[in-house]
Amino acid sequence: MVELEDVPELIDPVMVAAFEGWNDAGDAASTAVAHLDETWGGKVFAELDAEDYYDFQVNRPTIWMDGGIRRITWPTTRLSVIRVTEPKTRDLVLVRGIEPSMRWRSFCQELLALAHELGVEMVVILGALLGDTPHTRPVPVSGVTSDPDVARSLDLEESRYEGPTGIVGVLQEACAQASCS
Repeated sequence: MVELEDVPELIDPVMVAAFEGWNDAGDAASTAVAHLDETWGGKVFAELDAEDYYDFQVNRPTIWMDGGIRRITWPTTRLSVIRVTEPKTRDLVLVRGIEPSMRWRSFCQELLALAHELGVEMVVILGALLGDTPHTRPVPVSGVTSDPDVARSLDLEESRYEGPTGIVGVLQEACAQASCS
């Protein structure tokens, strides 16, 4: 269940998602979304209920002190929004969290239901894989899609990967089934 707080009215929103875990080598994808969130002053407006998707023995909550009061931060997925004005005004819905431990299909359905409710028509999923790149060379960045029309319009490769996947692959498939690019 998504817990919503002051859902903003969005302008032409695009969802950008990244998850810590298997598809986030060196935390590159989750750090990129965190950077966007911090640089542009993202405002958290929703989070998924951690009880539904996380095994707390795998992804443990953390405890911290807040002015003498002990508080717990639970592992979860949070959504924030930022507004960009160049080249045109639009909102980015940033999704950042830890790869869920269980119920991946339900997790993706919940995220996409929220995306639909917010008027999101395109979802960009970031991931990072380990690669053999010497420290003396630039790190390659690539973009792939499972949609041939998107591949042509954005000059991306069509994904031909077969093998084990993480939540990014499952979410990409859910997006393809839901026609959200």
